[in-house]
Amino acid sequence: MKVVTSLDIGSNTIRAVTAQIESLDLQESSSDSIISIIGVNKKQSIGVRKGVIIDINDTAFSIKKILDELEKITGQNIDEVIVGINGENLLGINSKGIVAVSRADKEISNIDIDRAIQSAKTSSIAPNREIINVVSRFYNIDNEKGIKNPIGMSGVKLEADALVITVSSPFIKNITKVINMAGRKVLSFIPGIIASGESVLSNRQKELGVLILDIGSDTTGLLVYEEGELAHLEIKPFGAGHITNDIAIGLRIDIDTAEKIKIKFGSCVPDEIRKTEIINLNELGIEGDFNIRRRDIALIIEARMKEIFSFVNISLDNIGKRGFLPAGVILVGGGSNLHGIIEMAKKYLRLPVKAGYPEKFKGLVDEVTDPCFAMATGLLSWYGKKIKHEPIKNDKYLDKVVYKFKNLFHKISP
Repeated sequence: MKVVTSLDIGSNTIRAVTAQIESLDLQESSSDSIISIIGVNKKQSIGVRKGVIIDINDTAFSIKKILDELEKITGQNIDEVIVGINGENLLGINSKGIVAVSRADKEISNIDIDRAIQSAKTSSIAPNREIINVVSRFYNIDNEKGIKNPIGMSGVKLEADALVITVSSPFIKNITKVINMAGRKVLSFIPGIIASGESVLSNRQKELGVLILDIGSDTTGLLVYEEGELAHLEIKPFGAGHITNDIAIGLRIDIDTAEKIKIKFGSCVPDEIRKTEIINLNELGIEGDFNIRRRDIALIIEARMKEIFSFVNISLDNIGKRGFLPAGVILVGGGSNLHGIIEMAKKYLRLPVKAGYPEKFKGLVDEVTDPCFAMATGLLSWYGKKIKHEPIKNDKYLDKVVYKFKNLFHKISP
């Protein structure tokens, strides 16, 4: 059993979750690790904009405070954290790596797969960028295409089709420095939106075809799965925080008041609101002579969400998936809690839509049953799979020993 902590550094909120991860029998490949949540903490983010750190000291202070409090909540020392990477810095590149099968009998082994993936890495990395993850989608063996697991099959040439996910090197260095300033180390970097998918998606949804739409404060992430594989990743530079700005400008009020109004009275469906309904700002502890119609707020929100959904449709058009994802759209992130957003998304995206709630967890699940916690919990799911499968996938020495033993067996067999 291993105790780990995940960290979601958002532009509006920083979330941290501590859990106990228990790996099951490695032979049971269909079983996930058991993840029991033992502590949750969140605070307003300071020093972060569009997923990028703009003030190292402020961000480090915020993270240290959150993790120090989480140590008291859980009674556990938090020396390392799994960090979710999001924002415009995240870039997914389609890449292929081709190698000749190394064994004399032309049977494909783990070594060949590792070489093919390494080839995909080296052919796609740009200067001043670092690879944080490689997702192998399928393999081609000579003229046979779309093979999911080529181990044990025979061929002359092996090609890996992969999605290589990179971020800028300065971005990684700044995140690492902030975590170190907070008195901790980075255990692993994981693409945040992919982690969200691990938390809220089933294998069946991934097979059918599904879109994860992560509406954060300053960015909106798109993640498409089809036939069980990651087909597309994209980050757009706008989010629910832009709605707050629109309300502040439209109603001539300060940004903090606009955020409170959005959360308490906001809606994406102005037609459901009476034209005469006036909001009571006293409910928010705001004094002043304000006369604000709730429908005006909804019209502002609707206009911005129309724009966001139009960009989503353009992205789906570009990959030929607009209206062709049978499992529909799963909404996560803070923006997914807007009133009426599911109905509006169904109307403009013309797909089934629902909110994504973290599943498959034990322990303090009530504290994370919110689309906002999809990333923080998903980081734990991703890491749980990594520590379960990594020993088998990366044991090159064992693979070589088995190969030599097989050759010896063939030589002494009659």
